Amino acid sequence: MRRGLVGVCLLVLVGVAGALAAQSRRGAGGAEESLSVEDYTPRSTLVVPEHPVPRAKFPVVDVHSHHRPGVSGARWDTIIGEMDQLNLQVLVNLSGGSGETLSRSVEAIKSSTHPGRMVFFANLDFGRGVTPGFGDRAAAQLERDVAAGAVGLKLFKDFGISVRDGQGQRVTVDDPELDPVWEMCARLDIPVLIHTGEPSEFYQPVDRHNERWLELILRPGRRMPSDEYPSFDTMMGERDRMFMRHPNTRFIAAHMGWHANDLDRLGAMLDRMPNVVVGTGAILYELGRQPRAARAFFEAYSDRVLFGKDTYAPDEFPYYWRTFETNDEYFDYYRRYHAFWKMYGLGLSDDILRKVYYENALRVVPGIPRGGFP
Repeated sequence: MRRGLVGVCLLVLVGVAGALAAQSRRGAGGAEESLSVEDYTPRSTLVVPEHPVPRAKFPVVDVHSHHRPGVSGARWDTIIGEMDQLNLQVLVNLSGGSGETLSRSVEAIKSSTHPGRMVFFANLDFGRGVTPGFGDRAAAQLERDVAAGAVGLKLFKDFGISVRDGQGQRVTVDDPELDPVWEMCARLDIPVLIHTGEPSEFYQPVDRHNERWLELILRPGRRMPSDEYPSFDTMMGERDRMFMRHPNTRFIAAHMGWHANDLDRLGAMLDRMPNVVVGTGAILYELGRQPRAARAFFEAYSDRVLFGKDTYAPDEFPYYWRTFETNDEYFDYYRRYHAFWKMYGLGLSDDILRKVYYENALRVVPGIPRGGFP
């Protein structure tokens, strides 16, 4: 009986403590006085015109997409239905792999009821490190992969960060051992889409001044501390030297080269390197917070920007259409930990939209089928 009474008393005390804790977080009138950044999601009272865009105005080539090898059957039919609703005409699958993996994936699409709606970029295999002769061997394999149906080459972000040579040293982006690969791409008339480094704030201290603080707290593996990794400018310098050393090779700098937050720098880069274009994958949050500057950039470099999304998520594409096609103000971005700020539309002209959505891609990636475009 006594133990039961003690238990009841403990429950009462816990309840009171919880009530007091809750009360301490609330001020007069029930106001919450202590919230985390994640919890604070204010509703906007701004009343402005809204123009959601569920379907792109023109057919789109997504030059930056990722899908598992061998997509086919019911899954492929589902993707086709999603693409048709969004007006996505072609997906460029950058995760094509190499050798048999690539061949099987290419054949699966070719033999489907929707051939031509997905094309593949090959990848290099760094699993055994970059040892002497790697470049020649990789170039020879790439030639075989293109013969099997690859229409480009994709370099993932591990190149320049974690790829090692035979002595365990970091392989720089401009390492001459890779020169035969870039030269092979020029000879085969295929582009190289390369992801170099990470956003500049990932290299900075994760403190109250870092505008990517929330992402780096939620995704600590994305941090690039200076005692473990080369600096942002070191990696960009390596990339730029490699671009300039191979003027006959077409390069697509993924994620706008991580310079979408500094469009003057990106424009100067494109001015120096006529063989380079950029993709818009995973940097919409940068463009949408500077609509006037971004629109001026697109107007000046309309031939040098290719649409790319990165992660394939059908419900996220309309945010791109709305940002590119409308003049809407102060609307949400789809991934809050990337950007807690609001977005604004660029209101791009039809001529620029056509170039960004498909014309530039058809020029830069000759292997993309031409059917389905105006």
